[in-house]
Amino acid sequence: MYAVIKSGGKQYKVSTGDVVKLEKLAAEEGKEVVFNEVLALDDVIGTPLVAGASVKAQVLKQTRDDKIIVFKKKRRQNYRRKNGHRQSITLVKITDILGK
Repeated sequence: MYAVIKSGGKQYKVSTGDVVKLEKLAAEEGKEVVFNEVLALDDVIGTPLVAGASVKAQVLKQTRDDKIIVFKKKRRQNYRRKNGHRQSITLVKITDILGK
């Protein structure tokens, strides 16, 4: 059984037992989070959401993702800017997928 959930403006296909890397959620480590925005559940596709469906997950860790380098350059203009960015993320483990 799988579900497609929406979190942080992105969509994730999850099933029970998966560990998913999401944008930062406002929850402490060890707490349970419920995702009510379920876009699809197995072969049922919502319009836009599946009524009565939810996904339960447990927060494993609040951390930061790997650094990415942002490099801007305009040729022949002596313009170069180098910047780094680390996104805050939340690791969650999907514990249960609830249907209707």
